[in-house]
Amino acid sequence: MSTATDEGVGFRSRRGPILIALMLATGLVAIDATIVATAVPSIVEDIGGFASFPWLFSAYLLAQAVSVPVYAKLSDVVGRKPIILGGIGLFLLGSILCGLAWSMPALIAFRVLQGLGAGAVQPVAITIAGDIYTLAERAKVQGYLASVWAVSSVVGPTLGGVFASLGIWRWIFLINIPLCLNAAWMLLRTFHENVERTKHRIDYAGAGLLTISLSLLILGALQGGQAWPWDSPISFAVFGGGALLFVVFLLVERKAAEPVLPPWVVSRRLLATTAMVAFGVGAVMLGITTYVPTFLEGSLKTSPLLAGLALAALTIGWPISASQAGRLYLRIGFKNTAIIGIVITVIGSAILALTAPTPNILLVAMACFVVGLGLGLVATPSLIAAQTSVEWNERGVVTGTNLFARSIGSSIGVAVFGAIANAIYAGGPGGGPDPQTTVHASTAVFLAVLVSAVLTVVAVLVMPADDGTHRNKERAQKPSSEPAND
Repeated sequence: MSTATDEGVGFRSRRGPILIALMLATGLVAIDATIVATAVPSIVEDIGGFASFPWLFSAYLLAQAVSVPVYAKLSDVVGRKPIILGGIGLFLLGSILCGLAWSMPALIAFRVLQGLGAGAVQPVAITIAGDIYTLAERAKVQGYLASVWAVSSVVGPTLGGVFASLGIWRWIFLINIPLCLNAAWMLLRTFHENVERTKHRIDYAGAGLLTISLSLLILGALQGGQAWPWDSPISFAVFGGGALLFVVFLLVERKAAEPVLPPWVVSRRLLATTAMVAFGVGAVMLGITTYVPTFLEGSLKTSPLLAGLALAALTIGWPISASQAGRLYLRIGFKNTAIIGIVITVIGSAILALTAPTPNILLVAMACFVVGLGLGLVATPSLIAAQTSVEWNERGVVTGTNLFARSIGSSIGVAVFGAIANAIYAGGPGGGPDPQTTVHASTAVFLAVLVSAVLTVVAVLVMPADDGTHRNKERAQKPSSEPAND
């Protein structure tokens, strides 16, 4: 069994090509999450289906979220390489089909295929980083991966707008072809792992039940209050069916030889609390990224470009703090670092909520930057703490569970925030988003985001105390026993 080695982090190091490949693979997912939004008018004009276009986003996010736990478990069974390459292949196929789509239903169906690919790429890329880098290096690597999202938040909408303005919106998807091929080729050439081949019993029943139950629950959260009323029969049916199937899933997992979501994931205090933290991070992040552009454009008539730049301050702050988190958690521990981060997040959220009644684009950008700094110091150490607490054959499940909890937090957060905003819009003059009503609705949403940040403080505080700074320092210098890159 080979090891992770402490030889520096950067593109010129021996593991640099792998890092570049992981960043490129992550970039596929990151850009595709934002590039479609600015091209929606052109897409609808060409193939129709205006009433269904929100499903371009919901279907992608839903497929990505529900598939993460399954891919995470499989990566612990068969290795990281085949799973991430399979995810890139699915993403490539979905992108080609999206570029050839002839109708909105077809495009939505192909977006599901893209989402299934993205569900493998993101968690396995982070898991590989946890495999091949030491504890001291992982924060820097998370900074590199987080910077991909920062760049994508600006490049994605801009590129989508350019393609749409040129009348070639299909290239939003077709541009993924060379990117996918390049990422796959670099991983094939540079990343090699030695996995001990043993006979496994794949939990097909558990995987199927988990996927269907989570699909129903997330679907209810995403579409409730929008596609149908919260108190409608279809809403009760979706949530009830999802909850019932999830109970059946839990019963099946108790008897499964190799459960897709092992009970120890929620029974270990560190893993359970870090998942709770990830849930809160997802809610805060999506609440801000979803409503800041609407707030600025609706209240100040700011251009979409300026609103996007103000929001980009959040994705700039995140990688800056994430890359420096290692210096802190090696000195004061994971929990104390996360406490500092969540306090900063609360301060940034409070600035945003308290200044919303008097909109100011500079104050919004500053608040977003502060929140980004805080989230980087919360998400990175909590994820790395969870990864560090387990061995190679459990790290995929742990990473996937953490990212899945973040996705669930995002979905539920968007649903709750949307219900709050819609209730205020409905009570406004004319029932529409006039500037004053937009200010009221956005202020209420930002207050709800602040509440989410405060509740996340509780999750951070109940994290178990670290084993000790000296032990962390020792582990930072020792390679972990895992099949790793040759």
